[in-house]
Amino acid sequence: MEIIKKSLFYFLIVILFSCHQKIEKKDFILKGGVFGTSYKISYLNADKNYQESIDSLFLLINNSLSTYISTSDISKINSGDSTVVIDDFFKEVFLKSKKIYKETDGFFDPTVGNLVNAYGFGPKKEKKNLTDEDIENYMKFVGLDKVTLHENKIVKTNPNIFLDFNSTAKGFGLDVIARFFNSKNINNYLIEIGGEIRAKGTKKNNKPWLIKIVDPVNISSGFKVIDLSDKSMATSGNYRKFRVTKKGQKYVHTINPKTGRATESNLLSASVIGSVDCADVDAYATAFMAMGLEKTKAFLKDKQHLKVILIYTNKNGNLEEYATYK
Repeated sequence: MEIIKKSLFYFLIVILFSCHQKIEKKDFILKGGVFGTSYKISYLNADKNYQESIDSLFLLINNSLSTYISTSDISKINSGDSTVVIDDFFKEVFLKSKKIYKETDGFFDPTVGNLVNAYGFGPKKEKKNLTDEDIENYMKFVGLDKVTLHENKIVKTNPNIFLDFNSTAKGFGLDVIARFFNSKNINNYLIEIGGEIRAKGTKKNNKPWLIKIVDPVNISSGFKVIDLSDKSMATSGNYRKFRVTKKGQKYVHTINPKTGRATESNLLSASVIGSVDCADVDAYATAFMAMGLEKTKAFLKDKQHLKVILIYTNKNGNLEEYATYK
């Protein structure tokens, strides 16, 4: 009997010791494709690989907000289904869009979706050569003030209004993953989707999350190095996304919501950096491309929390840079 008692005692000791053993923490790098682009996620000192959870979150975002998926909530709403009850993802992006739409005096406007499609930059890829009359007709359906939220349903003043949140989808995706990491007490990570970035904490050895971006104004210097620890960064530019018609007309993917036209302003690239959600800087970068340089500079005067690197062409056609990020 004494032997049995001792055996049970040692057995309990082993169980208690096992329960108090620390789970080994590891660093992870995850790579893949989402939102029509690639992603890379680095997170440190975690107890497991969260690839499956992250894939599930990406799927939920797509099913809510992707205009490229015919069965998504936004696609159903765009096709005229007024019975869709939106989820929390859709609601957050919609309300955030409303806020930035007002702040930018309508230069950020996700109701330019019909024009995005018509110019060939949306899921329908129509590639029309729009006349002034065409643009005028499409502009009747532009204006986020024509869309409201009532009892978690989207209400449009005209069923032809086409919502397109793709200008903030990547940034919002980063925010969702960042919040997931925060809920798991992961305090050091860098998330990058298609060039948009959000970072928290530090890398190994307490080194900051530094990223390099090409400096097109000073090619000889190669890159700019930016500290993105505890910051978000998004870039919008027309130097890659454009098309040229047989007649030589150039259309860029940034649609000016004020004019309905897809022609370049003097601003070629806008990178926005801030200690805010990545969806916010994503939306601001889009708005700045439509605003052009001078309106953007005026807008930033009372937005000290936003830092920018703007690449533009001067009156002689040469590249210059306006930067508030140091």
